[in-house]
Amino acid sequence: MSSLVVLAAGRARRYGGVKPLAPIGPHGEAVIDLLAGDALRSGFDRLVLVVNPDTGGQIEAHVRDAWPSEVDVAFSVQDRPLGTVDAVLAARRAVQDAAPFGVANADDLYGADALAVLGAHLGTDGSNCLVGFRLDHALVGDLPVTRGVCTVADGELASIAERRKVSQVDGEFRSADGLEPERLDPAALVSMNLWGFDPRMWPVLAAAMEATPGASEDNEVLLPELVSSVVGGTTGGDIDPSLRRFRVLATSSKCIGVTHPDDLDLVRSEIAAQVARGDRPAAAFPM
Repeated sequence: MSSLVVLAAGRARRYGGVKPLAPIGPHGEAVIDLLAGDALRSGFDRLVLVVNPDTGGQIEAHVRDAWPSEVDVAFSVQDRPLGTVDAVLAARRAVQDAAPFGVANADDLYGADALAVLGAHLGTDGSNCLVGFRLDHALVGDLPVTRGVCTVADGELASIAERRKVSQVDGEFRSADGLEPERLDPAALVSMNLWGFDPRMWPVLAAAMEATPGASEDNEVLLPELVSSVVGGTTGGDIDPSLRRFRVLATSSKCIGVTHPDDLDLVRSEIAAQVARGDRPAAAFPM
């Protein structure tokens, strides 16, 4: 069984609503509906939704009403906003410990190719991996966002640099966070939080939380930072060396995310265009 852990516990301060339920499909389908359908078509057969205590009830009610009854879905609650590492750990009981698993955001649509390459990797290899998107395939609209720019060596992740205030300006991709380089390569691979994990990573995730007793909403333990430290050898000194290797799976997909309220019309237009081109089926779920 191949599980996809979907992180839907975010508070969405910039968006001001429940982003996974934003209606973006041709018939008003929510982001999470289209994501789930894409995952099922890509070979995942179980979805584990990590929600928070405040909006989890809304998400669960929506899923029960809108999703086909045969979809294998479980819900896990992240009690406090301690970051994405803690969110993944909240799903541990619902994921088979002995099986590789995927992790995705609930407010991003990754595209058929991205989820397919992740599903195929987990089904055949099962080692740690990151799906990397071209920067110019990972922005929606003109408002600035944060993107993790990856350094890749021999097909494996060497580091992730979190670049903030990234936007397209006069046809160029720039970061206004004060770091160098200011101009970013449009073909640079970036992380959109689409991961595959070897099941032996569960203790590493747990150890990261135990090593951060002061974790809080203002001091979150984040997956990209943990992975960077694992890859760089600065944490988890006794872990198997093979776990320090993260294969980077490049994708041709365009990642469509809802970050700001102003993104909605752009995202709806992009989804409609994908359906019209035949890149995406009109129905959210496989028939």
